[in-house]
Amino acid sequence: MALRHSVYFGSVTRLDLARTLVGRGRYWTTAYLVDGLLIDSGCAHSAPELLAFLRAQPPAKLFNTHSHEDHIGGNGLLQRTWPALEIYAHPLALPVLHSPRQRQPLHPYRRITWGWPLASIGHPLTDGDLIEVGRWTFRVIATPGHAPDHLSLYQPERGWLFSGDLFVGGRDRALLAEADIWSIIASLKKIAGLELTCLFPGSAHVRENPKDELQHKITYLEEMGGRVFDLHSKGWQVDAIARALFGGPQFIEFFTLGHFSRRNLVRSYLRNRATLRRNFHRR
Repeated sequence: MALRHSVYFGSVTRLDLARTLVGRGRYWTTAYLVDGLLIDSGCAHSAPELLAFLRAQPPAKLFNTHSHEDHIGGNGLLQRTWPALEIYAHPLALPVLHSPRQRQPLHPYRRITWGWPLASIGHPLTDGDLIEVGRWTFRVIATPGHAPDHLSLYQPERGWLFSGDLFVGGRDRALLAEADIWSIIASLKKIAGLELTCLFPGSAHVRENPKDELQHKITYLEEMGGRVFDLHSKGWQVDAIARALFGGPQFIEFFTLGHFSRRNLVRSYLRNRATLRRNFHRR
């Protein structure tokens, strides 16, 4: 397994975690430690390395941005080691933490890459709640889309945002089957309205002064949505739209057996736009 760490602003320790496959860390996820608060815990395969790192500075609290296995994988081992460790997550995430094998069956690629999390016990947090640890007070912000139970964590005095998998940068060309692209856009707009000095994502590099990048991402996703609707209104089918707008097949589509794909992104634009229109006309 692999673990890399770095420190930002003298207070935030970044922990990049991955399973080693063919001699290299693959599909890294990131946890953060801030004065006794651990934000996410990586995957089950890297949990022993995370525990070894934390023994010198055991966390008092653990906050999960969402319940995907690459963000809760260390929970169970850490809580077994330190039974007093308090774990916090969205109410929808708590059943998954408690019974991950029963509540969140994993595709083969997910079992290989990240593994089955051990069970853990968590406490609920919702939009606007506060977490206090050491000298810091963090505000919880509901940011669904990547997952229904996705939360971000905001430190307003410093302008720090821990965004989980809401924002990792880049121009999205594929999407998880269960993700909601319109909720992602709405959540991005919510965090773009905050006073931000630094954005700490669940993978990829840390962004200082991220406003422009957030706005570029919002603009790109909305523009792609408009192009999807335009082609669909002309009678184009999902596969043809996916090829025209997002290019040819990607390795990730084969590796995930289509769970993460261009087709899912197109379908989410169309499926959830129809839902938004229906809800709008009912008002």
